Amino acid sequence: MYVYAGYPALLTLIARVWGRKDKLQAAVTPTVTLLIAAYNEEIVIAAKLENSLALDYPDGCLQIIVTADGSSDRTPEIVQEYVEQGVELAYEPVRRGKMAAINRAMPSACGQIVIFSDANNMYAADALQHLVTPFADPNVAAVSGAKVILKGDGALGNSEGLYWKYESYIKKQETRLGSCTGVAGEILAIRRTLFETPPDQIICDDFYMAMRLIQRGYRVVYTPQACSYERVSLSAQDEVERRARIVAGRYQAMSLARELLPWQQPLVVWQIVSHKFLRPLVPLAMIGAFLTNMLAITSAKGKKASSRSAAAFNWLALAGQIAFYGFAWWGGRSRGKGKFGKILYIPHFLVNSNWAAFLGLYRFLTGQQSTLWQRVERR
Repeated sequence: MYVYAGYPALLTLIARVWGRKDKLQAAVTPTVTLLIAAYNEEIVIAAKLENSLALDYPDGCLQIIVTADGSSDRTPEIVQEYVEQGVELAYEPVRRGKMAAINRAMPSACGQIVIFSDANNMYAADALQHLVTPFADPNVAAVSGAKVILKGDGALGNSEGLYWKYESYIKKQETRLGSCTGVAGEILAIRRTLFETPPDQIICDDFYMAMRLIQRGYRVVYTPQACSYERVSLSAQDEVERRARIVAGRYQAMSLARELLPWQQPLVVWQIVSHKFLRPLVPLAMIGAFLTNMLAITSAKGKKASSRSAAAFNWLALAGQIAFYGFAWWGGRSRGKGKFGKILYIPHFLVNSNWAAFLGLYRFLTGQQSTLWQRVERR
């Protein structure tokens, strides 16, 4: 309860009492480099470039670079078709991973602000202006925009969209206290002079970069007005795979907590632990709660009548857990069809998310999670 409800409630209360007052930020138009990482994205790369070229930003202030290392499809050839419109291509046939591709392209970045993006997400026309506005504060080192899941992809898309609205609310409250602890790697802006490449073994590079900036004394803020739109994964299993990789990276970050957390900022440490480090532990708590209930019921057999009320509570709690998992199973079977099916799909989505977290823990402990990003099909 603390992870999903207690922390957001407490965070909101603290932000209302001690949060920063919103100030009218000065309009700024720094030079910007839009750096698009693309691996085998021939289906969407043309649409992404059309979207990027149509963004509302002053002429001469926007540089667009596509880094497509390792692509074995027509992605590089399609990007070449846009070179005359000012798009730059950084390509090598050998695949070394997303961060290696970004690191190779960074020396070509000329913008004061570098915006990292993926090929499968589209920006709102005014996204860049909203992203760069907070940089009027010299203490702001990075700005994350909002990830918005497009409607029309059924129950999975609706559940994923609801999740990101929930995340958006938390990040807005965290920003009011100084810095947010979560960023969207597909719409993340960083001052070029402050960019620091993560070590090769880091799984979640965007989270690592944000934490390092906070640790160095800078602010990382969230601006929900800068919107990035994308479709949900093709299937629930694809979404599990995506989340498992993120959670494996989160456990890796937890193992590096001693050197990664900004210990000089206790409030931010509390935010990171509550928002990012405790959530992957929820599936372990769910298993522990079920086993504890079973143990309590078994040990209560044959005891005096004074223990019967406690036994009844244990049976009631166990029944609640079984009902929750039953609803989750039913929600998966119904695939969110009908009003009741849409409601039941929410526990199904939560169970799947926590199964992904458990899978991420297993991959981290066994060293099976590769740092190479695996492309997930989108609708």
